[in-house]
Amino acid sequence: MVTGGAGFVGSNIVKALVEQYGADVTVFDDLFTGTLVHLKGIHHRFIKGSVEDADLLLECTKGMDVVFHLAARNIIVSNKNPREDLSVNVVGSFNVYDACLKNKVERVVYSSTSSIYGNPSSIPVSEDDRKSFLSFYSASKFSGEVYAKAFYEVFDLPVTIIRYSNVYGYNQAPSNPYCGVIGKFIDQALKAEPLRIHGDGEQTRDFTFIDDAVQATIAAAVYEKGIGNIYNIGTGVETSVNRLAELIVEITGSDVAVEHIDKRDIDNIRRRVVNIERTRHDLRYQPLTTLKDGLTKTIEWYKQFQKLQPVH
Repeated sequence: MVTGGAGFVGSNIVKALVEQYGADVTVFDDLFTGTLVHLKGIHHRFIKGSVEDADLLLECTKGMDVVFHLAARNIIVSNKNPREDLSVNVVGSFNVYDACLKNKVERVVYSSTSSIYGNPSSIPVSEDDRKSFLSFYSASKFSGEVYAKAFYEVFDLPVTIIRYSNVYGYNQAPSNPYCGVIGKFIDQALKAEPLRIHGDGEQTRDFTFIDDAVQATIAAAVYEKGIGNIYNIGTGVETSVNRLAELIVEITGSDVAVEHIDKRDIDNIRRRVVNIERTRHDLRYQPLTTLKDGLTKTIEWYKQFQKLQPVH
């Protein structure tokens, strides 16, 4: 089962599980930001529900071998409504673990975020480095980690925690107001609009292509060494937002300007790149997609996606 399986990352995991591994997959999603369009043509069972519904989760996790828990309120929604963030991201995660424990699910994978590192004192950031919570989202996602570890230590729940770093790619539709910077830049470039960069553009991130993130996530459910452990999912490559904009302009062939606007009021991290050595060693993870190749694939997907959109 994949909670949040109709979302950006979740839908790609569902697709890989079904098409690459022949898995029988149940998608559990409240469709707050996810959409069934992402699952079109993929064989799955769909249950509409919220992880806040403990009774429904208890029923739906019966007979499941593996649960990938991705359902969450995202960073923008979390800051606008911290109480909803608490209910979905923290209480909802507790409900998932409790249901999995009662139904003796064989493996649980919890998706967290590299946002929990805040502004790190040194890079690359390793899993055991200092945490700093600059948003309600990072606080709630880390709380989900803490409860996962508690369920593991107290009840031996076989859970693995992964921390994504700026995942991008297929199904990250720019029409979704919560999509990341890459989706917004691609949308602006293809519409011949200026690429709007918050601040000076020298802030950096570790951009991770969706195919790499998906394979790492599935590996987290397979390798025994992963049980009870935490893993960074990234590339180990640091890229500035200015360089990202240059690449997107180059790949799209757009003749557009770059505009620098006010700093973001959330996620104001100056530098971020994660250490993936533990993930390489324990989960045999190797990111295969360069940023340029990943952007090229994403741009091609977006062009096809745009052709399928209704004309207003």
